[in-house]
Amino acid sequence: MDPKTAPARASKTTSLNDLDELVVKCRACPRLVRWREQVAHEKRAAYADQVYWGKPVPGFGPSDAKMLIVGLAPGAHGANRTGRLFTGDQSGDVLFAALHRVGLANQATATGLGDGLTLFDVRMSAPVKCVPPQNKPTTEERHNCSPFLAHEIELLAPTLKVIFVLGGFGWVALLAVLKDAGWIVPSPRPKFGHGTTLNLTHPDGRSLAVVGCFHVSQHNTFTGRLTPSMLDETLTLAKELAGMR
Repeated sequence: MDPKTAPARASKTTSLNDLDELVVKCRACPRLVRWREQVAHEKRAAYADQVYWGKPVPGFGPSDAKMLIVGLAPGAHGANRTGRLFTGDQSGDVLFAALHRVGLANQATATGLGDGLTLFDVRMSAPVKCVPPQNKPTTEERHNCSPFLAHEIELLAPTLKVIFVLGGFGWVALLAVLKDAGWIVPSPRPKFGHGTTLNLTHPDGRSLAVVGCFHVSQHNTFTGRLTPSMLDETLTLAKELAGMR
C-alpha cells in the first residue's frame, strides 16, 4: 500500500475509523511531509521533552455527529504535537472553552490524547490534514487532501446538519470540497463573514447549513475581533440549526 495514494483510496473506506487510519498514513504531499516532520524534530523549546505526533491529523468526534467544525489545517505546535485538532494551543483553548459553555463538550480544556475530552454531537475536521509552512497550504495540496474531507462528510451524511467553519481560508476550502462532491454551491461563491449562514442542497435531496465564524486565532481573540460572546452566539446558532438542545 503506497502512502502517497492514500487520498485516492478515501472513498473506498466504509467507516470513519478506517478513514482516520488512512489519513494518518498519508504521504501524498512532499512539502507538507517534510515540514510536519521538521517541526516535530526541531520542536518548540517549551515542548522539548515531548514526542510530537508529526503526522497527518485525522478528524475527532462521534460518527453520528450533527455538527462538523472545520478549520483549515493543524497547528504546528498544537495538533501537530498532540495528534488531535485544536488541541494543545491557545486557539484550541478558546474553542473548547466555548464548546463547553454551550454544552457541546464535557470539559473546557484540551491538552492531548487521553485527556478525557468528549464532544457531544460534534466532530472536528480540516480540509488539510498536515501542518503547512506559514499556515499556507498550496492549491495543489488542498486539492490532494480534499477527498478525505469529502468522504468524511459523506460518512456523516445520515446525521450531519451543520458545518461550522472557522475563518475565511477554511470557508473557501470547504466550499470547494462541497462543490466537487456535488453540492449545489452558488456562483459566484458566497463570501465569508462572521455569522454568515449558507443553506446548501444536494441533488440527492440532502440539505446542509454552513455557518461562518471568525477563526479562534490569537490575533482575532487578542484584538477583540472575536470575543467569547461572539463565539458563543455563532455556536448556539449552529446548534439550533442542527436541531440540538
